[in-house]
Amino acid sequence: MSTSDSSPEEVSPIDLAELTLVEAELDKRWPETKIDPSLARISALMDILGSPQHGYPAIHITGTNGKTSVSRMVDALLTGLHRRTGRITSPHLQIATERISIDGRPVSPRRYVDTYREIEPYIQMIDQQSEAAGGPPMSKFEVLTAMAYSAFAEAPVDVAVVEVGLGGRWDATNVINGEVAVITPVSLDHADYLGDDLAGIAKEKSGIIKKGREDALLPRDTVAIIAEQTPEVMDVLLRRAVEVDAAVAREGAEFAVLARRVAVGGQQLELQGLGGVYTDVFLPLHGEHQARNASLALAAVEAFFGAGPDRQLDQDAVRQGFASVVTPGRLERVRSAPTVFLDAAHNPDGAKALATALAAEFDFRKLVGVVSVMGDKDVDGILAALEPVFDEIVVTHNGSVRAMDVESLANIAVAKFGDERVVVSPTLTDALETAIGLAEEVGEPGEAVSGAGVVVTGSVVTAGAARTLFGKDPA
Repeated sequence: MSTSDSSPEEVSPIDLAELTLVEAELDKRWPETKIDPSLARISALMDILGSPQHGYPAIHITGTNGKTSVSRMVDALLTGLHRRTGRITSPHLQIATERISIDGRPVSPRRYVDTYREIEPYIQMIDQQSEAAGGPPMSKFEVLTAMAYSAFAEAPVDVAVVEVGLGGRWDATNVINGEVAVITPVSLDHADYLGDDLAGIAKEKSGIIKKGREDALLPRDTVAIIAEQTPEVMDVLLRRAVEVDAAVAREGAEFAVLARRVAVGGQQLELQGLGGVYTDVFLPLHGEHQARNASLALAAVEAFFGAGPDRQLDQDAVRQGFASVVTPGRLERVRSAPTVFLDAAHNPDGAKALATALAAEFDFRKLVGVVSVMGDKDVDGILAALEPVFDEIVVTHNGSVRAMDVESLANIAVAKFGDERVVVSPTLTDALETAIGLAEEVGEPGEAVSGAGVVVTGSVVTAGAARTLFGKDPA
């Protein structure tokens, strides 16, 4: 049995070099932005590997925004309730190992490399079979999913917390049968792959709600935990639940945020769960959207343990779990005087949630945005959501080949903010220096900066690159 990654360990230059080599090999495969709607390849690989994904129960999470935060909260709650967890999230902020976590921490580069090398011969077999039939080799995301499921089986974990990569029905993660399926708010994103019809997008995402496994020793119905949705989305999700005979718990009906107030470093919550009311819950995250994510996570964990009106989770364990939540790149403070936040908002709804949290919970005299957005995103919608809260905006490039070029981004920003509020900076490093300088103009020369802030946002890649520049370790 492999040793746990739960304690810090030294990472050797050799391990990092081998990790770089593995990532270079994986990057030759189809990227996550290119998909073939089929579970055939990942299913075939899982069969060859002995179906490791069926060796533990799972909580499966999809939606448009909030998936990673909910996944991390579910992980923290399960850990607080003494369960060993494995977690899949995507994309990563800083280093690929973040995608596969065991015991709440990214696996080590050594384990990541070893896991890949162990299953590599079988991956190549599936590549050959698929290509012989006229199909593509396995994608990078398919391989990463197989690596995660294999690592969880070897650990072994008590429960897997699985974030969907894209959509749901055809997502590579969907070879598991989650006992609990969580649907965060569904909105428009990834239109190139999921379309621009909310009902159609919801149908894809509803694919993770499945009939309970009949071959299980203790058969249980699947439970669908559904965030507040638009009527057309809710209709699709409920129809799917009826089709597969899944139980349903809905935000605003079976569970809800009863009260929240801003606290130092986060917020204090009172949550209505499936098993009753949970009081004095401190969540070290900002924004109403994170409070609602917390209610989703709590309901998911309650459903996993079979909590209900006559059975509540341990209140102290729930409080401990939420208090320990860490979500890098989600309104994460990385510097003071001036305050610098990082946020991975990358679509209009995410940007609206960020803007709402900034306006409601902070009182900056001046707030400067640093923004780089991927070229395939709704840049107009993102900037329109951010315009009311940013006094000035520094547009830049995060280094990704997918990022919108600075000139095009600047033109869109000028149309939204006006020429006098837009500054152009070619690199993220330069943009951060420029934005901090603009924020520091609030005070007198030599005076300590107060009431000024900088927010780096627009993409997961932007937040991750900035996190590295500020010297933060992957988490």
